[in-house]
Amino acid sequence: MLKILLLDDYQGRAREWADWSGLPGAQVDVLEHALPDLQSRQARLKGYQVIVAMRERTPFPAALLEALPDLQLLVTTGMRNAAIDMAACARRGITVCGAPGSRNSAGATAELAWALMLALAKRLPQSRQALLDGRWQPEITQSLAGRTLGLAGLGQLGQRMALIGQAMGMQVIAWSPHLTPERAAAAGVQAVSKAELFARADWLSLHLVLSESTRHIVGPEDFAAMQPHAFFINTSRAGLVAPGALLQALQVGRIAGAGIDVFDSEPALDDPLLALPQVLATPHLGYVTDDNLRAFYAHAAEAIGAWRAGAPVRVLGA
Repeated sequence: MLKILLLDDYQGRAREWADWSGLPGAQVDVLEHALPDLQSRQARLKGYQVIVAMRERTPFPAALLEALPDLQLLVTTGMRNAAIDMAACARRGITVCGAPGSRNSAGATAELAWALMLALAKRLPQSRQALLDGRWQPEITQSLAGRTLGLAGLGQLGQRMALIGQAMGMQVIAWSPHLTPERAAAAGVQAVSKAELFARADWLSLHLVLSESTRHIVGPEDFAAMQPHAFFINTSRAGLVAPGALLQALQVGRIAGAGIDVFDSEPALDDPLLALPQVLATPHLGYVTDDNLRAFYAHAAEAIGAWRAGAPVRVLGA
């Protein structure tokens, strides 16, 4: 019997989001909670030939892969997963396949970034709490019109952010390691240097892909260059920011606040950022939409069926 394990189904919906009956004779198990450490992962994942990983929730370093002798297929939702040791998979002969999400997934992440920005600008959490406490209108909000939106990254997500910012009446500037003035101008955005981006932005939103070249690309010196009234938004990856850099900037009042959807270790129930009143945090919701998760699991089931038939699809690292 083919044993399949679906990881990190926090909402408990994986069985209904795809038709697993198309894999006759297979045993499909679901894990709804996170496995906190390498030892628990080795024990729980052992014995499965196929594992479906939800994005980077559960890392697959060489030490874990070597402890799973039965594993033959690893399917990751999305078309890249920085938490999988691809070289170790190749050594072990483990096939790695991607399962893309919905075409609307980029829009969903941009929407969340704007939800964080608007909630911070309009002081929504504080105002709601004030109402519950019997206090009327103690907060002063700010307008986004006329402010400068700085985008670190002007790919598909960054361009969506720029369009919304422009509609809000904001001036939009952008930087990324390979951004050209021509490409920025085509999006109606001004290309600037990294130093200028952090110095000028009233709102700075991060939209870079995490790779070896971009890991920790935002450091203490970048936060030190920001204006004291500025806000920092990260709905991309926590690894883009140097460890402790954002926390320190917030603790000393270097910037006004932050909207955060991603953390160094997830689930992040005890991250020190959560204790800061100027931080609005969400539990990595950027990709968690009904249509995106349905697409993830449908494509995962398709990938398993294709691999089982000897014709794997969307093979990564090949």
